Amino acid sequence: MRSLLLSLLLFCRLAVAGEIPTYSNLHARAQPVVAVVGYNGGTELTDFAIPYGVLARSGSAQVIAVATQSGPMTMKPALRIQTQDTIATFDARFPDGADYVIVPAVVKPNDATLVAWVASQGAKGATIVSICDGALVVANAGLFKGRRATAHWATGDYRREHYPDTEWLSNVRYVADGRVISSAGVSAAMPTALALVEAIAGNARASAVARDIGVSDWSTMHNSDIFHPRLGVNLGAYLTGYTNQWFHSAERIGITVAPGVDEVSLAFTADAWARSKRSQVYTVAASTTALSSQHGLTILPDYAATDADAPPALPATAAVLPGQALDCALEELAQRYGHRTAFLVALELEYPSYR
Repeated sequence: MRSLLLSLLLFCRLAVAGEIPTYSNLHARAQPVVAVVGYNGGTELTDFAIPYGVLARSGSAQVIAVATQSGPMTMKPALRIQTQDTIATFDARFPDGADYVIVPAVVKPNDATLVAWVASQGAKGATIVSICDGALVVANAGLFKGRRATAHWATGDYRREHYPDTEWLSNVRYVADGRVISSAGVSAAMPTALALVEAIAGNARASAVARDIGVSDWSTMHNSDIFHPRLGVNLGAYLTGYTNQWFHSAERIGITVAPGVDEVSLAFTADAWARSKRSQVYTVAASTTALSSQHGLTILPDYAATDADAPPALPATAAVLPGQALDCALEELAQRYGHRTAFLVALELEYPSYR
């Protein structure tokens, strides 16, 4: 009986924690404006590209890639992109602010320019959405004070120590508390993006997008505890991250890109291979001229296919839906480098579907 009550309480808490408020058209716009903002010196690829690709695919919002300054944005752990706007040009175009601002994890979460801009967008009424440890940027902006939030499990102790005025939740995929939304782990970008589509355009549209990309669920259900290092469960995979670097030279891997490449598939594939500790990932195209992805994200290829030093491209695989690209990449990693390496990548992405 006690376990049943605990389960019911957990279900109720998750349902409340994950409820994203329906879009409120504060600025009387034909569509909400969604700014996906990154730091030029290093922004997590999946955190940035998945929400961009899913929301743009939905057709329910004007989605704009924004950088802290002009010039290319280095994505981590792979790729370079050129955004449509800097925060300065975005502010000039939209002085009333965005409707939603999506904040990925960045290598410098205390960057003064980024933190100040996120705070100013929140003050203008934007809903601020952190992906994974983009929560550190939002926390530095002061927007989680007195609220519930979540992030990647590995920064839990750090967050509780440095931001004690926030109720940090675990074992939940995403959390909505008023106009601030946060999510746990890199792979939470997908369910959070679909939940935003649902909040903006309704369940029917979110369901259609999910079917189109091959995703069946975007609920808040999640168990962060299973990612903590545990002997006999996953510790061997974590140790593989060190042995891969100590005993293996990194293999140069090329990922072929062309105009119209799907952002979701590209991000999942490049991110997974680059995290293996066995490979360095580069984009290879017909030329090094900037090219546009399926929904207008400008990609800066690292090599032309004709370059003498271009890395060998991954062999073509059977076409899969974008939402299944990560599973496909993990299987390919397991075949090439072994199960522990693929499991390590899944653990780093806080992706529960691979064991």
